[in-house]
Amino acid sequence: MLSTSVTGYNHTSAAINRFTVNGAVGPNLGPRIGGGSEVCCGMIPPVWKPGLRAIVEWEKDPKSNFPEKWPPLGTDEFRAKLKKHAANYSHHVANVEIPKYDVAGSLKVHFLPCDQVRVSADNIKFGEPDYPYNYPMNMEEPKVCTSL
Repeated sequence: MLSTSVTGYNHTSAAINRFTVNGAVGPNLGPRIGGGSEVCCGMIPPVWKPGLRAIVEWEKDPKSNFPEKWPPLGTDEFRAKLKKHAANYSHHVANVEIPKYDVAGSLKVHFLPCDQVRVSADNIKFGEPDYPYNYPMNMEEPKVCTSL
Protein backbone atom coordinates (compact mmCIF):
# COMPACT_ATOMS: atom_id res chain seq x y z
CA MET A 1 0.00 0.00 0.00
CA LEU A 2 1.05 3.59 -0.64
CA SER A 3 0.64 6.42 1.82
CA THR A 4 -1.11 9.42 0.26
CA SER A 5 -2.72 12.72 1.19
CA VAL A 6 -6.48 13.17 1.58
CA THR A 7 -8.35 16.22 0.31
CA GLY A 8 -11.99 17.08 -0.16
CA TYR A 9 -14.26 19.02 -2.49
CA ASN A 10 -17.61 20.19 -1.17
CA HIS A 11 -19.95 20.99 -4.05
CA THR A 12 -22.92 21.74 -1.73
CA SER A 13 -24.28 24.55 0.44
CA ALA A 14 -23.84 22.52 3.66
CA ALA A 15 -20.62 22.33 5.66
CA ILE A 16 -18.81 19.02 5.99
CA ASN A 17 -17.73 19.17 9.62
CA ARG A 18 -15.53 16.09 9.38
CA PHE A 19 -15.00 13.09 7.13
CA THR A 20 -12.95 9.95 6.78
CA VAL A 21 -12.13 7.82 3.77
CA ASN A 22 -11.21 4.23 4.66
CA GLY A 23 -10.53 5.53 8.17
CA ALA A 24 -8.14 8.31 7.08
CA VAL A 25 -9.27 11.72 8.31
CA GLY A 26 -9.90 14.49 5.80
CA PRO A 27 -10.10 18.26 6.34
CA ASN A 28 -13.33 19.97 7.32
CA LEU A 29 -14.94 21.76 4.37
CA GLY A 30 -17.07 24.85 4.30
CA PRO A 31 -19.84 25.18 1.74
CA ARG A 32 -18.67 25.06 -1.90
CA ILE A 33 -15.01 24.76 -0.94
CA GLY A 34 -12.49 22.27 -2.13
CA GLY A 35 -8.94 21.33 -2.67
CA GLY A 36 -7.61 23.97 -0.31
CA SER A 37 -6.03 21.69 2.25
CA GLU A 38 -4.70 18.18 2.40
CA VAL A 39 -4.09 15.98 5.40
CA CYS A 40 -1.96 12.91 5.79
CA CYS A 41 -2.39 10.03 5.38
CA GLY A 42 -4.63 7.66 3.49
CA MET A 43 -3.61 4.39 1.92
CA ILE A 44 -4.16 3.16 -1.64
CA PRO A 45 -2.78 0.23 -3.60
CA PRO A 46 -0.01 1.21 -6.04
CA VAL A 47 -1.84 -0.64 -8.82
CA TRP A 48 -5.60 -0.25 -9.34
CA LYS A 49 -7.61 -3.47 -9.16
CA PRO A 50 -11.20 -4.04 -10.31
CA GLY A 51 -13.67 -3.67 -7.46
CA LEU A 52 -11.52 -1.17 -5.55
CA ARG A 53 -13.84 0.72 -3.18
CA ALA A 54 -13.72 3.33 -0.44
CA ILE A 55 -15.85 3.78 2.65
CA VAL A 56 -16.55 7.45 3.29
CA GLU A 57 -18.09 8.61 6.53
CA TRP A 58 -19.04 12.24 7.11
CA GLU A 59 -20.95 14.67 9.29
CA LYS A 60 -22.91 17.42 7.57
CA ASP A 61 -24.14 20.75 8.94
CA PRO A 62 -26.99 21.87 6.67
CA LYS A 63 -27.31 25.27 8.39
CA SER A 64 -23.69 26.37 8.34
CA ASN A 65 -24.17 29.37 6.10
CA PHE A 66 -26.89 31.33 7.84
CA PRO A 67 -26.42 34.76 9.44
CA GLU A 68 -27.15 34.55 13.12
CA LYS A 69 -25.72 36.24 16.18
CA TRP A 70 -24.03 33.83 18.57
CA PRO A 71 -23.32 34.39 22.28
CA PRO A 72 -19.67 34.84 23.30
CA LEU A 73 -17.52 31.72 22.88
CA GLY A 74 -17.12 29.65 26.05
CA THR A 75 -20.28 30.88 27.78
CA ASP A 76 -23.14 28.67 28.94
CA GLU A 77 -25.35 30.45 26.40
CA PHE A 78 -22.90 29.57 23.60
CA ARG A 79 -22.79 25.91 24.65
CA ALA A 80 -26.60 25.73 24.77
CA LYS A 81 -26.94 27.33 21.34
CA LEU A 82 -24.27 25.02 19.88
CA LYS A 83 -26.04 21.97 21.29
CA LYS A 84 -29.30 23.10 19.69
CA HIS A 85 -27.54 23.85 16.39
CA ALA A 86 -25.68 20.50 16.39
CA ALA A 87 -28.99 18.64 16.67
CA ASN A 88 -29.41 19.41 12.94
CA TYR A 89 -26.16 17.67 11.96
CA SER A 90 -26.54 14.47 9.98
CA HIS A 91 -24.21 11.48 9.76
CA HIS A 92 -23.64 9.58 6.52
CA VAL A 93 -21.73 6.53 5.30
CA ALA A 94 -21.20 5.51 1.69
CA ASN A 95 -19.33 2.63 0.09
CA VAL A 96 -18.23 3.88 -3.33
CA GLU A 97 -16.19 2.61 -6.24
CA ILE A 98 -12.80 4.16 -6.97
CA PRO A 99 -12.39 4.56 -10.73
CA LYS A 100 -9.42 3.05 -12.54
CA TYR A 101 -6.14 4.92 -12.26
CA ASP A 102 -2.91 4.39 -14.17
CA VAL A 103 -0.75 6.32 -11.70
CA ALA A 104 -1.64 6.32 -8.00
CA GLY A 105 -2.13 9.76 -6.49
CA SER A 106 -3.93 11.47 -3.64
CA LEU A 107 -7.34 10.47 -2.30
CA LYS A 108 -9.84 13.08 -3.45
CA VAL A 109 -13.35 12.98 -1.99
CA HIS A 110 -16.24 14.90 -3.62
CA PHE A 111 -19.39 15.71 -1.62
CA LEU A 112 -22.38 16.21 -3.90
CA PRO A 113 -26.06 17.08 -3.42
CA CYS A 114 -28.41 14.41 -2.11
CA ASP A 115 -25.70 12.98 0.17
CA GLN A 116 -23.82 11.48 -2.76
CA VAL A 117 -20.05 11.11 -2.63
CA ARG A 118 -17.34 10.19 -5.14
CA VAL A 119 -13.69 9.24 -4.57
CA SER A 120 -10.71 9.23 -6.89
CA ALA A 121 -7.17 8.08 -6.22
CA ASP A 122 -5.45 9.06 -9.43
CA ASN A 123 -2.64 11.49 -10.12
CA ILE A 124 -4.91 13.83 -12.11
CA LYS A 125 -5.96 17.17 -10.65
CA PHE A 126 -9.54 18.40 -10.32
CA GLY A 127 -10.36 20.54 -13.36
CA GLU A 128 -8.04 18.73 -15.78
CA PRO A 129 -9.86 17.20 -18.78
CA ASP A 130 -9.19 13.56 -17.81
CA TYR A 131 -10.29 13.97 -14.19
CA PRO A 132 -13.37 11.77 -13.58
CA TYR A 133 -15.37 14.17 -11.34
CA ASN A 134 -15.28 17.69 -12.75
CA TYR A 135 -18.56 18.74 -11.16
CA PRO A 136 -19.23 22.48 -10.68
CA MET A 137 -18.37 23.70 -7.17
CA ASN A 138 -21.72 25.47 -6.78
CA MET A 139 -24.26 22.65 -7.15
CA GLU A 140 -27.81 23.26 -5.94
CA GLU A 141 -29.74 20.66 -3.96
CA PRO A 142 -32.65 19.46 -6.12
CA LYS A 143 -36.19 19.33 -4.71
CA VAL A 144 -36.21 15.57 -5.32
CA CYS A 145 -33.01 13.55 -5.05
CA THR A 146 -32.09 10.91 -7.63
CA SER A 147 -28.81 9.11 -8.28
CA LEU A 148 -26.15 10.94 -10.27
